[in-house]
Amino acid sequence: MTRRTEWPVSADEHGAGPGPEFVAGHTAGSEGAYEPEAGGPGHGGSDAGFGEGAGGRARSRSRSSGSPFSSRAEKGEPRDPVEQARNICLRLLTGTPRTRKQLADALRKREIPDEAAEEVLSRFEDVGLIDDAAFADAWVESRHHGRGLARRALVRELRTKGVDSAVIDEAVGQLDSDQEEATARELVARKLRSTRGLDRDKRLRRLAGMLARKGYGEGMALRVVRRALEEEGEDTEGLDVPF
Repeated sequence: MTRRTEWPVSADEHGAGPGPEFVAGHTAGSEGAYEPEAGGPGHGGSDAGFGEGAGGRARSRSRSSGSPFSSRAEKGEPRDPVEQARNICLRLLTGTPRTRKQLADALRKREIPDEAAEEVLSRFEDVGLIDDAAFADAWVESRHHGRGLARRALVRELRTKGVDSAVIDEAVGQLDSDQEEATARELVARKLRSTRGLDRDKRLRRLAGMLARKGYGEGMALRVVRRALEEEGEDTEGLDVPF
């Protein structure tokens, strides 16, 4: 009686990607190396060396079994949780920097074991693919100059992304009060024309409210708006409407 052998499928045959030693020289933009084409040599084609014999029948039975492993194998996903975690992180980092917490949350959502997630995240930090300080600096630069956000709003956003408080303080320290007020004046100047025709108090509330939503304190907002209205010839005596 002929005995058929269930051939094990190696990680390489399913496009698990290079081992840990490759990560040090890898950048997020080269993630494509981890995505083999369906039906290629890495997916049990003729190059796998099994042809249509026992190995081919074994793979056919594995596909028809509907098991979680066979489903992952067909998609080219590695069985090793460390490899899974590495591939997930590389995909998420492609073109978009992310904080360690953002990546950790994504791995937890994909049910990657904590030990494997910690190993990969620490390795990525070692080679500079995760850098919360650089992320925070770039976030402050972009969001302040692009959206006009004040320090208070920037701190709030960085906290939601899991950046450490000390790192946040250092990043928002790039902005001093003078620069913040100059940005507030620019925001008001751009919005001022659209408020013409409204009564004075309504203009104040609308302009100061816009600054408040961007994280500017009440004192600075009122001061900047009053100055802008005065420059347009508005009488601001006794004008102190809270928003």
